[in-house]
Amino acid sequence: MQHRRIPGTSVTLGELGFGASPLGNLYRVTQADEAAAALDAAWEAGIRYFDTAPHYGLGLSERRLGAFLRHRPRHEYTVSSKVGRLLVPNEQPRGVDSEGFVVRDDLRREWDFSRDGILRSIEATLTRTGLDRLDIVYLHDPDDHWQQAADEAMPTLADLRDQGVVGAIGTGMNQSAMLARFLRETAADVVMLAGRYTLLDQTGLDDVLPAAEEHGKSVVAVGVFNSGLLSRDRPAEGMKYDYQDAPTALVTWAQRIAEVCKAHGTTLPAAAIAFPHTHPHIINVTLGMRNRDQVLRNVELSGRRVPGELWDELRARGLVRADVPTETVH
Repeated sequence: MQHRRIPGTSVTLGELGFGASPLGNLYRVTQADEAAAALDAAWEAGIRYFDTAPHYGLGLSERRLGAFLRHRPRHEYTVSSKVGRLLVPNEQPRGVDSEGFVVRDDLRREWDFSRDGILRSIEATLTRTGLDRLDIVYLHDPDDHWQQAADEAMPTLADLRDQGVVGAIGTGMNQSAMLARFLRETAADVVMLAGRYTLLDQTGLDDVLPAAEEHGKSVVAVGVFNSGLLSRDRPAEGMKYDYQDAPTALVTWAQRIAEVCKAHGTTLPAAAIAFPHTHPHIINVTLGMRNRDQVLRNVELSGRRVPGELWDELRARGLVRADVPTETVH
C-alpha cells in the first residue's frame, strides 16, 4: 500500500484508512469479536491508519482500537482521534445514547474547544486507548464554534505539535467551506473532508481543495459512499444519502453513474473509493468498517484498477463536474 506524507510533518498515511466509528456501536451493536476480527483483517491487509474519536460510542471505539493496537509495534501505525467533545458524567441518563450509538449513556458529550478542554480531551483519549501519543488530532465538527476553535483550540494543538507531542493537526467536518478557512487561516496541516468530494458531490472543489493546493496542505476523504448510496453496484430506492433516504432524482443520478462504471469494466463502489484520489492533495480515503467481511470487501474494491477514461466520460456526460482532475493519483 502506497504511503504519502502530510507536508511539513513526519506523519505518513496509506491510501486506505480504517474508520473506527462502527466499533463504537454506530446504529447497531458491533460485538467485541466482530470488532477484533475487523481490526485483524485490516492489519493483515496492510492498513496502518486508524481513525477514532471520543464521540464514537462515548469512548467505546477508542477503547477497542487501543486494546488492539497495544500489541502492535508503535512505529508501524498511525492513529488519529478528535477533540472538542469532552465526555463527562451524565446527570440524567435514560439508558441508551441519543446520538446514534447503541451504548449506555452514563456519559454525555460536552462541547469544549478551550485550551483546557483540548488538553483534557487528549489526556482522556490516551487513557482510554492506552497509547503513548496520537499521531494526528482533529478538531471534531466545530461548525458552531469557529471563534474558539480557531483562536484557542488550534493554537493549543499547534503548541503540542511544535513540542513533538502530536505529529499533525487539523479539523474534520461535513462541510467544506469552514475547512478551507482552517487551512487558510490557522496552523492546520490536514483536514478530514466528509462527503464533499464524492461522485455525487464535488463542492470541495469550490473551497477546501483549492485551499489545500494554495497552502501545500493535505486532505483525508471520508464519507465517500455518501452514507450508502454509492456503496452498491446498483443503487436503489430506500438507500441513504447523507444520513437521510436518498431522493428519487439522486438515486437515478447514481444509477446513471453506475451504468458508465459498468461500461468501463468497474463498479460504482470501486469508483467511489478511487474518485477522491483524482485530486493530488487528497492523500487518503478512510472507510468505516464494522467486521471482517467489510474490511475484505473494501480492500478488494480499493485495489481494483479504475480506468482514467471513466472520469473523462463522466465529465463529458455532465455526471461529475467539468473541473474534476483527469487522472487517478494512486
